[in-house]
Amino acid sequence: MAPNADQSRLRHRLNGIQDDFNGDDSAAYREVTRDVKELRDTEVSIEGVVYDIADFKHPGGDSIFLFGGNDVTVQYRMIHPHHVSNRHLEKLKRVGKLASYKPHYKFDTEFEREMKSEVFKIVKRGKEFGTTGYLSRAMFYCAFMAYSQYIWATEGASWKMAAVFGVAQALIGLNVQHDANHGAASRRPWINDLLGFGADTIGGCKWLWQLQHWTHHSFTNHQDMDPDSFSAEPVMAFNDYKLEHPKRKWWHKFQVLYFLPLLSFYWLSSVINPQILDLAQRGAQFVGVNVDNAYIVKRRKFAIAIRLTYIYLNIVRPIQMSLSGAVEYDLTTTVLQILAMGAAESLALASLFALSHNFEHVDRDPTKSYKATGQPVCWFKSQVETSSTYGSYISSWLTGGLNHQVEHHLFPRMCSSWYPVIAPTVRRVCEKHGVQYIYYPWMIQNFIATLKYMYKAGVGSNWYKPLEGDL
Repeated sequence: MAPNADQSRLRHRLNGIQDDFNGDDSAAYREVTRDVKELRDTEVSIEGVVYDIADFKHPGGDSIFLFGGNDVTVQYRMIHPHHVSNRHLEKLKRVGKLASYKPHYKFDTEFEREMKSEVFKIVKRGKEFGTTGYLSRAMFYCAFMAYSQYIWATEGASWKMAAVFGVAQALIGLNVQHDANHGAASRRPWINDLLGFGADTIGGCKWLWQLQHWTHHSFTNHQDMDPDSFSAEPVMAFNDYKLEHPKRKWWHKFQVLYFLPLLSFYWLSSVINPQILDLAQRGAQFVGVNVDNAYIVKRRKFAIAIRLTYIYLNIVRPIQMSLSGAVEYDLTTTVLQILAMGAAESLALASLFALSHNFEHVDRDPTKSYKATGQPVCWFKSQVETSSTYGSYISSWLTGGLNHQVEHHLFPRMCSSWYPVIAPTVRRVCEKHGVQYIYYPWMIQNFIATLKYMYKAGVGSNWYKPLEGDL
C-alpha cells in the first residue's frame, strides 16, 4: 500500500466538505455542529447530517422546501422507498451535523426489505404513479365537483344540493387531492401541484394539509409526535391515555355518543380556521416542526386569497341570493343548508379518516419499546400495526384507497389504485414476520371496531386491573 493511502482516500471522500469550508486539510474534518432549531430555511437534516438544499433541483419539485429547517429523516425514508443506500444523499451539499440525534425509528430492517422486494415485483419502479383508471376517476370526480360548484354558486343553496355538493367535495378530498399531495397522482410535479389544490376547493388548504398529514404519516399514533392523535383534544381523545393522565377528561367517557356529531363540524372548523393567515399548522408546530420558513411565508397571501374566494362562492353568495329573493328559501333556511352541505362533506370525509387508526387492538403506542429500552423500533412494522384495511377494489375506487390504510402508510407515494393489487402480498409478508395486520371485509366492521375503541379509550377500560381488585 502506498504511503498515506488511507489519508488520500479520506481526503477524496471529504472533498465536498473541504470546498464548503475553504480551509486547510484539518478544516475538512471539523463539520459545523448545530441544534435542529438552528437549521436555516434551506437546510434539512437526515440521520443526523445537515444538508443545504438551496440549489438542489429536486425531481419532485420545490415541495421539499415545505419542511426546510427541520429534521426530515423519517419523511425522506418514507417517500423514497427505493433509496436503500445513501448514494442519493451524496448529491446534496453536506454542511454539518446535529449536536444530538437519537432516532425513534429504524429502517432497512429484514421486514422492510422483504416487504419492498415483494411489492416491487408487482409495482415496478417508475410505474407507481397514477394509472389510467385512477386518472379517469379523478377527472370524473373533478367534473362532478365543477358542476356541483357551478349550480351552488349560480342557483343558490337547496337541501338537495347541500347533500350533492357536500359529497362532491368529499370525493375530491378522498380521491384527488390526497394522492396529489402525496406526490402519487403523477410523476410530473406540476400535475400533483395542480390537483393538490383540490384541498383548497373543498374548504381546506394544500400547504396546511401537507404540514399536518406528512407529519402524521411519519409518526403515526405517536402520542407526542402525531398531530392527528391529539387534534380533537380536549373535546375528544383518540389517544388511550392512562387513567391518571392530565389529558384525560371526565367527558371523554361519553365521547362515543358525540363522536359522529363532532366530526360533522370538520368542514366548518376548517373553513374558519385562523391558521390560514400564517400557514403555521399548529399540530405540526406543537411537535417541533419549523412552520415559519421562507417557502411557507411566500405562500400565505395565495392561501388567504383562495380561502376568501371559497368563502364568497359557498357561503356569501348563497346568502346574497337568499336576501335578494333570487331563491325561495329565507336566510335562516339558507344558513342551515350551508351547514348541511358542510356536514355532508365532513361525515363523508372525516369519518373515513377516523376509521384508519382508531379501532380495537390498534397499536396506540408504537414507540413503547423505545421508551423502555432506548432502541429504535421498525418504522415499517409500526405503520402496519397502527393502521387498518377494509374492503377491496370498490371501496378503494370510492375512498381513494383510504380503505387500504396499511398499504398506504407503507407506500404513501404510491398511487392509491395500486393498493388493492398489492394488499394480498402485504398481508402475506406480515403474516410471515408475525406483524399484526388488521383487515375487515366490510367497512361497517371497521366502523364498529372504531366505536368500540372510542368507548374504551374514553372510559379507560384498557387500564383496569380487575384481577387485582383496583385500578
